[in-house]
Amino acid sequence: MTRATTGNSGVKTMRIVLFVAGVFAAALGGLMVVPAALDAVNGNSDWLAFMESAVMSVAIGISVAMVNRGGIGEIGKISLRQGYLLTAASWFAVSLAGAVPFWVSGLNISFTDAVFESISGLTTTGSTVLTGLDVMPQGILMWRAMLQWVGGIGIVVMAVAVLPFLRVGGMQLFRMESSDRSDKLQARVADLSIQIFSIYLLLTVLCAVGYRYFGMSNFEATVHAMTTVPTGGYSTSDQSLGHFAGVGIQWVAIVFMLAGSLPFAAYVRFLYSFDARAFSEDSQIGVFLGACLTFTMIIGLWLVFSGQTAPVDAFRLAAFSIVSIATTTGYVVVDYLTWGPPAVVTFFMLTFVGGCAGSTAGGIKTFRLEVLAMEVRRQCRFLAYPNGVFLDRLNGKPVTGSLAVSVLLFVFLFAASATAMTILLAFTGLDFQTASSAAVTALANVGPGLGGIIGPSGNFQPLSDAAKWILDLGMLTGRLEFLTVLVVFIPGIWPAPLWR
Repeated sequence: MTRATTGNSGVKTMRIVLFVAGVFAAALGGLMVVPAALDAVNGNSDWLAFMESAVMSVAIGISVAMVNRGGIGEIGKISLRQGYLLTAASWFAVSLAGAVPFWVSGLNISFTDAVFESISGLTTTGSTVLTGLDVMPQGILMWRAMLQWVGGIGIVVMAVAVLPFLRVGGMQLFRMESSDRSDKLQARVADLSIQIFSIYLLLTVLCAVGYRYFGMSNFEATVHAMTTVPTGGYSTSDQSLGHFAGVGIQWVAIVFMLAGSLPFAAYVRFLYSFDARAFSEDSQIGVFLGACLTFTMIIGLWLVFSGQTAPVDAFRLAAFSIVSIATTTGYVVVDYLTWGPPAVVTFFMLTFVGGCAGSTAGGIKTFRLEVLAMEVRRQCRFLAYPNGVFLDRLNGKPVTGSLAVSVLLFVFLFAASATAMTILLAFTGLDFQTASSAAVTALANVGPGLGGIIGPSGNFQPLSDAAKWILDLGMLTGRLEFLTVLVVFIPGIWPAPLWR
């Protein structure tokens, strides 16, 4: 490749990336008008901060997009390398834009805390540095919910329509047949996005109706619906859902946390066929729901036989807590760390798992655990029958060697990243339990960790700025499935010089 050709390629790449990042930042800025209007109606002066943030984000975003408008014609022809950089840069851009209202509002928090809250919201992690939520202006509470809702739909579109074609972490197994009609990634994403958004919106509305029916105000129901379906976990109270009386709210949360953690590809298929087999034929759904039920029974029985809770409450509290952690939502109604070592170990292990692929949930994902189990079984067969030929299938598709390698690589990267982050967090002064659980909860996008600082009854405010920036990187890396971020830093993969 000649120097001129290389420079040309670099310019095209950066124009595409900057154009899309600018558009996304401007779009997020436009959404800031909603909390601004809410604060204005309620007579809160923070509406000015939101309007200033909106003007700033829109102006900068549009300016960047206009300067790089030459990238418009190239969007439909993006390469794999450009796709990786585009995905990572877009999430970074909207994370910074989303932080501005927190920083300039009356919260009086640092830029570090503002970015942490924004990234935690957009990645639907749900970890927070804010306290006093019960008396906080509605505009801020709505903005937190909107970040999670926008992040949730972005995650689903990325998981179903983008990552499979970037071959990230074995996600190519979940290519949608209906998305293969076009040779252009842009067309595939547009087609799926409309279907997914419709389903996502419907689930959110139904969830809000359920919360309202069982006693929440209109505002509380709307905010919590916008953080339940995305499995985000932001609440309007420092006590999370434990603030609200009545078991009906908890059951609504359980139903819609599970709904958000199921693959949206199955919803799309059901939309086409109205055949319930769209769900039953996806093995990860059965495995995930079965695991939630099994662990609910185990923890429920533990609570009953240890005399901590009456049977009528034990299984409901166990179900809520198990589903909240397994779906990586992070809502809390009771401090489950007081339930004893068996419960603590169970919740820590569930932090790794996550929901189904192609859902709003984080974690390793159930389908990867299925592939790992198949690979272990296949290797055991090879030991007994060295000359045998074994072909495993998942949902009717062959589990190839490349898929197994992708999954193994993902799990290795998850474990290696968690170890590295734990060590780095320990250098910031955190004890092992806090550091390790913070690392895992960031990478798995769960929310609460373990221990007295970041556990169910605490938050991430006491952590140092260095620890928060480490967790910021962890939340983004985990949400973007590791390789999407790591590939950006591989030497030699980008045209050099990139900016010429």
